[in-house]
Amino acid sequence: MGIFDSAKDKAAELNEQHGDKIEEHSDAGLDKAGEFAEGKGVGAEHVEKGRTAADGRIGSE
Repeated sequence: MGIFDSAKDKAAELNEQHGDKIEEHSDAGLDKAGEFAEGKGVGAEHVEKGRTAADGRIGSE
């Protein structure tokens, strides 16, 4: 087993143990990024579309 396999296994284990906290923090970060983007003039519909896509990639819901 290589170092990357070990890291992947450890990440999966941590996700199982702390998935709810990870989701909470990723959602907070995505919200903050969305607020920043809207403050720079990006339309709300584009921000929401991007946020949903990113949350689907990194979130558990």
